[in-house]
Amino acid sequence: MNYASLKKTDVANGPGIRVSLFVSGCTHACKGCFNAVAWDFQYGQPFTDETMKEILDALAPEYIRGFSVLGGEPMEPQNTDTVLEIIRKVKQSYPQKDVWCYTGYEYEKDLLAREAAGDRNMTELLELIDVLVDGEFIEEKKNLRLAFRGSENQRLIDLKKTRLAGQVVCLE
Repeated sequence: MNYASLKKTDVANGPGIRVSLFVSGCTHACKGCFNAVAWDFQYGQPFTDETMKEILDALAPEYIRGFSVLGGEPMEPQNTDTVLEIIRKVKQSYPQKDVWCYTGYEYEKDLLAREAAGDRNMTELLELIDVLVDGEFIEEKKNLRLAFRGSENQRLIDLKKTRLAGQVVCLE
């Protein structure tokens, strides 16, 4: 998997100061996407053990609240193996820090369907991620007043509460 960029102090993609990884590759091609350059799966540089070390080192300070993974598209089938490994290592090293994942896929329609079809990686990803921001960016629903998302159709899903309740629970 390639990645487009790594931000070690990001305040735009989740609460507090975060480390954010922007993966490469996306098939959604949303009109008005802020990161269209990352649609290409070959864009950026290869994710390596050194990149993983860089992420873990960047997460070490106490003032870093968590880790966000965006894109491109982290939930593209071509990316989920590596994204899962990354999130596993982040959670093992820093269980107290939250993990947010941004996806253009819809939780119920797309991700739960992949899980139901036997995609074990998807099951584990949905168990490890704390907050899932789902839904494609829709330019006609763009709203700059929304916290941590770009268009009104996108949801901030508390995955822990959602999986316990058996229905979608969004953050307030």
